[in-house]
Amino acid sequence: MAADPVSTTEPRILFVAGTRPEAVKLAPLILDLQARSHRPLLVATGQHREMLDEALAGFDLRADRDLGVMAPSPDAVVGRLVPALADLIRAERPAVVVVQGDTSSTFAGALAARYVGVRVAHVEAGLRTGTHDPHPEEMHRKLVAQMADLHFAPTAAAAAALRAEGIAAGIHVTGNSGIDALLRMQARLAADPALAAAAGAPLAGIATNRPWLLATVHRRENQGQRLSAVLAALAELAADAQVIVPVHPSPAIAGPVRAVLGARPNVHLLPPLSYASFVALMGRAALVLTDSGGVQEEAPAIGLPCLVLRDVTERPEGVATGNAVLVGCETAAIVSAARAVLNDAALRLRMRRPALPYGSGGAAGLINDVLLRQAVPASVQTTESWSRSDGHRQSSPASAS
Repeated sequence: MAADPVSTTEPRILFVAGTRPEAVKLAPLILDLQARSHRPLLVATGQHREMLDEALAGFDLRADRDLGVMAPSPDAVVGRLVPALADLIRAERPAVVVVQGDTSSTFAGALAARYVGVRVAHVEAGLRTGTHDPHPEEMHRKLVAQMADLHFAPTAAAAAALRAEGIAAGIHVTGNSGIDALLRMQARLAADPALAAAAGAPLAGIATNRPWLLATVHRRENQGQRLSAVLAALAELAADAQVIVPVHPSPAIAGPVRAVLGARPNVHLLPPLSYASFVALMGRAALVLTDSGGVQEEAPAIGLPCLVLRDVTERPEGVATGNAVLVGCETAAIVSAARAVLNDAALRLRMRRPALPYGSGGAAGLINDVLLRQAVPASVQTTESWSRSDGHRQSSPASAS
């Protein structure tokens, strides 16, 4: 998506993305708007450099603006991003700023927009664990809810959580756009042999004499002793399955993973995969062990049994359908739960029944319908002035309906 000058006749919708999950879940919205002949503005914060670019490229997208802000901690990321984003928002004058999820980029985008006086739309609003974990993500979700004008809740439970916190207006239950992305990528892999071959290339050479066990771990609260316990479980499970681990690039994750599992038979440590390759891998796996929110949403949709490496989850719907089980991070509990799925055909069959608790693939269209109808009303598309020194929009007489 090439950079282009700001239109004076079309309301501008500005998207903020800093991480791979944000790119994956915002891509369907951007593609849907482009199909409607709108020209959204995608701003990359730089929080996760290569992983963001690669995820966007999987949808033939690229950022229009790249702030290049990278920092070693969430507080530093937010501290650098807020003024940079505020300056950009003032210059671009969007009608609405769209943020997704719960990252430092999400929080900084919402805060910068509110400081400038631009409306905020939050995609994937209302997810709650009811605890302080995950930190700082749970805090970000709650704070963004206080700043957003439009709350796109993926499920009825997420909408109820927002209402319980006193959010009275602007809540829309839409499903999760991550399912849109998943179904789009599955269709592309099925229709494009060259793409399917490229996506499967990183998996070449992994033996099929045992079931494939996919494992992803990256969350901050699962570092240290909890990560050591997970890795011990994976080492033990390598006696039962081919254990496949796309290794997160964080040194706090990658170092221990390679130290414990690097020389283990039947363990395959892969670099971070493209989205196409990861979808292909999920399609071939017998079981996934994960602390990822996105994988918890994707696994039920494709009938992939999912063991969640957390004590609580903000995505209880997959547990309710029976596709996912919370197992925590104790070695014995993980091994026992994984072997139960691998060895119990009846249990495996129940967990493999596809379910769509997070939507059926139409979230992007529903979200954009609301954005175009409510966030950018026709009466203010071309007549708003920005004359006030604090950056708040002020309607000119011509905009009165």
